Amino acid sequence: MKTSRISGFYKLDVDERLEILKDFSNLSDEEVELLKKSKIGLDVANAMIENVIGTFELPIGIATNFLIDGKDYLIPMVIEEPSVVAAASNGARIARVKGGFQTHYTGSIMIGQIQIITENPLSAKFEILRHKDEIIEFANDMESSIIRMGGGCKDLIVRELDGMVLVHLLIDVKDAMGANFINTMCERTAPLLERITKGKALLRILSNLCPQRLAIAKAVFDKNAVGGEEVVEGILKAYELAKIDIYRCATHNKGIMNGVCAVLIATGNDFRAVESACHAYSAMMGYKPLTHYEVNEEGDLVGYIELPMSVGVVGGVKVNPLARICLKILGVESAEELARVIASVGLAQNFSALRALVSEGIQKGHMRLHAKSLAISAGAKGEEVDKVVERMIEEGKISLSRAKEILEEIRKIST
Repeated sequence: MKTSRISGFYKLDVDERLEILKDFSNLSDEEVELLKKSKIGLDVANAMIENVIGTFELPIGIATNFLIDGKDYLIPMVIEEPSVVAAASNGARIARVKGGFQTHYTGSIMIGQIQIITENPLSAKFEILRHKDEIIEFANDMESSIIRMGGGCKDLIVRELDGMVLVHLLIDVKDAMGANFINTMCERTAPLLERITKGKALLRILSNLCPQRLAIAKAVFDKNAVGGEEVVEGILKAYELAKIDIYRCATHNKGIMNGVCAVLIATGNDFRAVESACHAYSAMMGYKPLTHYEVNEEGDLVGYIELPMSVGVVGGVKVNPLARICLKILGVESAEELARVIASVGLAQNFSALRALVSEGIQKGHMRLHAKSLAISAGAKGEEVDKVVERMIEEGKISLSRAKEILEEIRKIST
């Protein structure tokens, strides 16, 4: 009987793991060879996570037309969903008419949480605040490039919550995402807090919610370029629905994250951390849209976005060579600049989605790209792909089975 209990699997090299997998899952030689193909190299992949058997590719696309704070950007995006890159590019094109995107960044402060279990939470809170300067000085007494660059613990906040104490170390992480640095600082500071409070330190870890590390972007979308007053009014009504209906708001915010996560993945950043922060930040307001829309005196649509953005351009983000290339394409020089760019992409993405929803409908672009994927899956090559796609679009029958039938018909005619 096959078993997934494999002692020492992590000690094996990739070829040995693949042999076990081949037997367990009845993989063909061709499937094993496909798993072994890697753009970044299996040695690099094996150093990134555990039990590696290969790498998984996704398309890298380039969003064009972005003018952010007076600088032009070509933005790499890694995503499998059709029309996302095109939508971001289109939103940026319309934003350019009135000067592109303007942005603001509130700083690179993250939160490290230390949970103190104590029978006397108010007394513990008092003692921590009384020793505040000592705790901050101790927290910063560690070897780190971030501290040498002027980062480190800048302040602390103490919260009493359900009979326990939470210490928030407010930590400036500079150009790093900061998780490892924050966790290390929390670990080394916890014993001091135990001595001061006579309590027990339990959790010592960063919070992914970082409301002191916001990237804010604004753009004016010319009413004529948007499609006229009726489309502008439609976008406002769609936005108002997201403000009052959580079901719509979840999809509204997901559309923002289509663009945000695609850039995060391309640049080697932790998209799960940012996405959780964004949804939590929305929930702080009662789960509301992460964008805001209004109309100015000229009747143009003005869009805003405000996102917590824990990104880095140094450290682990550069392990993947493709991420290094994407960062080079993007041309950002700091975590702050990257955060500003990502916020602009999120706003462009959301604007384009709303515009499509209230005008021609979002499915038009989606379905053409979906049809192309199905044609390729059916085995179409070269010019065959466009022929299969056009037939399916004309017929209004977009499915893998129909793609196969059309491809077979095309090939019979050509022979």
